[in-house]
Amino acid sequence: MKVILLENLKRIGSIGEIIDVKRGFARNFLIANKKALYASKENIKEVEKIKNELSKKDNEKKQDAKKVAEKVNKKEYSVKKLSTENNELYGSVKPTEISKLIFEESKLDIKPSMIQPLKEIKSLGKFKVKISLHSEVDAEIIINVTSADSIQ
Repeated sequence: MKVILLENLKRIGSIGEIIDVKRGFARNFLIANKKALYASKENIKEVEKIKNELSKKDNEKKQDAKKVAEKVNKKEYSVKKLSTENNELYGSVKPTEISKLIFEESKLDIKPSMIQPLKEIKSLGKFKVKISLHSEVDAEIIINVTSADSIQ
């Protein structure tokens, strides 16, 4: 299925580009999140007209992402979890939990879908976590998992 991109997307394409993607990806993600339009003749003409506007909006998003990246990059966040004697966690630290942690400490609203742990956080220690803030802006934080002694 052919669609026209309304945003720069990592590994997919740039604004105004007409790409061929699977029908489900187009309908359920790109079009549902207003990242693309069906590639009809009318839509192609429409996107050509508003291409400059879309580029400006994308640059604004990129600048906002850079500001957020400056605030969180290389920052360390601590989380206490119950663990076994082998330092393994009961459960793991998920992106939703990391998102809440960042919001509580830095007052920054980062969606869990932007958070990508480099490896699953299933034990005590320090873990690097990548945050994709924009198609061209990434930040990296450190999650320090310590042991919580007992459940209150």
